[in-house]
Formats: sequence, structure tokens, C-alpha cells
Amino acid sequence: MKNIVIFTILALMLLSGWAFAEEQANPPSLPAAEQALPAQPAPADEAVPVLEETPAPKLDTGDTAWMIVATALVMLMTLPGLALFYGGLAKRKDTLNTMAMSFVTYCIVSFLWIAYGYTFTFGSDIGGFIGSAEKLFLSGVTVKSLSMTIPEYVFIVYQMTFAAITVALASGAYIERMKFSAWVFFSILWMTVVYVPVAHWVWGGGFLAKLGALDFAGGTVVHVNAGIAALVGALVLGKRREASLKPSNLTLVITGAGLLWFGWFGFNAGSAVAANGLAGVAFLNTNTATALAAMSWMFTEWLHTKKPTVLGLASGAIAGLVAITPAAGFVNIQGAIIIGILAGIVPYFAVASIKPKLGYDDALDAFGIHGVGGILGAILTGVFADPAINEAGTGLLYGNPGQLITQLIAVGITIVYSGVMTLIIFAIARAVLGVRVEAEHEITGLDESQHGEKAYSL
Repeated sequence: MKNIVIFTILALMLLSGWAFAEEQANPPSLPAAEQALPAQPAPADEAVPVLEETPAPKLDTGDTAWMIVATALVMLMTLPGLALFYGGLAKRKDTLNTMAMSFVTYCIVSFLWIAYGYTFTFGSDIGGFIGSAEKLFLSGVTVKSLSMTIPEYVFIVYQMTFAAITVALASGAYIERMKFSAWVFFSILWMTVVYVPVAHWVWGGGFLAKLGALDFAGGTVVHVNAGIAALVGALVLGKRREASLKPSNLTLVITGAGLLWFGWFGFNAGSAVAANGLAGVAFLNTNTATALAAMSWMFTEWLHTKKPTVLGLASGAIAGLVAITPAAGFVNIQGAIIIGILAGIVPYFAVASIKPKLGYDDALDAFGIHGVGGILGAILTGVFADPAINEAGTGLLYGNPGQLITQLIAVGITIVYSGVMTLIIFAIARAVLGVRVEAEHEITGLDESQHGEKAYSL
């Protein structure tokens, strides 16, 4: 069965060419208002010990200003960045529908996140699996509530933008043959039962955080998660009737890629949740790895096909952004350089060689770039994590080989959970709505059949 073959290949990829390791991730933070133990009475002839209270978090206006900007940058990644990037890659008759998938997902997640997504992700841990319901519809959050040194409201919106783009990324594998109604249904369920739990496991104090998995800005939570969903959905939907990639507008593709690169600084540097040196390191690592990945993809393609395409340059940049995401705040510049170079080579062959051999129709290579790139970056974080950059992470090259198992477990669990749950969601969607458009609609194009509109009136 194709699903089994694909997951077998993934397992082999994980165990193949690299040495992996990582140190323990940040432990779950203590409650902000944790009280010092009450002083015990002391004999009259003894001095009373002075107990130091845990300092209460204080608002930092610099951190707050930066995080508001970072939040806007990550929002820009979905709208218009991803919408333009995916829309330009789609066929002309499917451009609007492809862009609408990103647009509607951002709207859906914007509401669901404040309704229950935030509390189930970042609420008090329940059994390592999910957060509590204490902040449904942001109950108890006030203008004075803080998350570290920024207003909790800002942190809520920042994390919402991550959830939105994660769901939207998977759509790249489904375009040109999925019902719009089924995509809306999928977005609701997938954010609820896949993104939220995985984000809690890694970032909300869940069992992967306690295990020590390192993920600075979303290697497992975002890219492995969405990439596996993309692959499974592509297998369920089956091939398009015209499965070739014929971009309708490469100008939009380059514009979208540039906006994604620009917004990614908020994604990675913003994950420091402060205006500090760690944000600066993440910013520099992100830019360096991305530039090198774009070039290494270009030169690899040049050698392989004899032509350096502009699409390849843009695809390499996205692969670099993906791979450096989990490592951005853990590695030094040398680590970022190596990650960037590999990010332009490994995903290229996943797209150019592995996909044709296996025969699945990942329309815009969401799995080949985000899934493979995310796996690569998550593992290489364990190799190159430098405690001089971030003491929370010590990788293989700095004396901590034990993180290998932790990272493999984190990546493996994400692959299995995302894959199985995505399969279940598609089964439900198929039973309730049907997931694939009618043959004539696919031939005429989804812009007209699903929306009654055209992207271009020429």
C-alpha cells in the first residue's frame, strides 16, 4: 500500500545519512506568580533567614514593540506571502481557488485560536498531552496579563499566526482537485486535533518538552506536521488529471517567496520572544541559511538539469527557511551555513527524484520542501546546537550525543500522529462532504467551479 511505502521511506530517511543529537529543550516555565515559602519562626537567638522571592515578570516596552512587529511579519507570511507563492505556482484556472485556501484558513484559525486553540495549547498541562480549558475565549486574560515580558494578548496573536500558516501550508499538496467545502472542514478539524496537541507537546509544556525536544520556531510543530499532512492528503486525493507543475505566474511566485523570506524574520527571530541577542542570532542565521539554500538548490539543479531555474531559486530559499527554523536560536553561524547548504540539496532530490519514483502527486511539493526540510532541520539542530548561543541546547558536536534519541522520537511521533490523524480527518470529510471535485470541474478549473470567478480577465 502506498501509505506504508511512503512511511517506510521516511523512516529510512531519518536513519540514513546524518549523525544526530540534541540537548534538552527549555523546561516548562514555572507559574508567573509562584510564591516563596513562608518564613518559619526562628529561635530568638538566631537570625531570621531572608528568603528571596521569585521576581514577578515585568512589562518590557522594547520586547513588546518587537513582538507586535514580529506578529505582523508572521501574518504577512500567510497573507499575502503564501497565497501569492502558491497561487502563482497553480495553473491559471486554479489560481484564485489556491489563494482562497490560504485566505480562508487564516480567517478560520484566527477565530478558533481565541475560542479554544490558545488555551488547549498553552493552558496548564494535562497529562503531557493537552492544555487545560481555563482560558476558553481568553477567559481571565486582561490588559495587565503578561507572558514573560510582553502582554499576553500579544503572545496570543503571535502564536495564532503560527497556527494559521501551518494549516495553510498543507494546502499546497491538495490544490487543483479538492473541494473548497472539504478544505474548510479539514482546516477546522486539523487545527483542532493535530496542530494544537503537537504544539502543546513541544511548546506548551507537554511530554516532548519534558523529554527535551529542541524546536526553536517550528521544525516539528509547523513543518514536519504540515508536510506529513500534505503527503497523506495527496495520497488520499489521488493524482490530478494533469499532474504537471505549470506555474501560471512566476512573478507572483518570486514576490510571494520574497514576502515569505521577509516575514520569516518575525517567525524565527520573534521566537526569542524578546528584543535581545538571541533574536539577533536567529535573524542572522535565518538570512544566511536561506541565501545559501537558494544557491545550493540552484547549483544542484544546474548540474542535474543543465539549467538554473528561477523557480528553483525560490524553492531553495523556502527550503532553507524551513530547515533553519528549528535551529535558528540554537546554532552558531557555522551551523547555519551547513544547514543552509544541505537544505538546498536534500529537498531538491526529494522533489526531483524521490517524488517521481514513488508517484504521489504533491502538487506544489509541500511535503518535499516542508516535510523533508523540516525533518532535516530538526535533526541537524541536534548536531549543531551550540550552548554558547543558547544554553538550553547542546548538540552532538558540543559533547551531547544523547539528544539523538530524543530528536528522533520527537520527529517520529509527529510523523505518525500527523499522518494517522490526517488520514482520519480525510475519511470523515469524504463521508460528510466528499473531498474531490467532479471531473468536469477539475478540467474547467476550480476558480469558476468553486467560486464563479476568474483570476485573470484577458
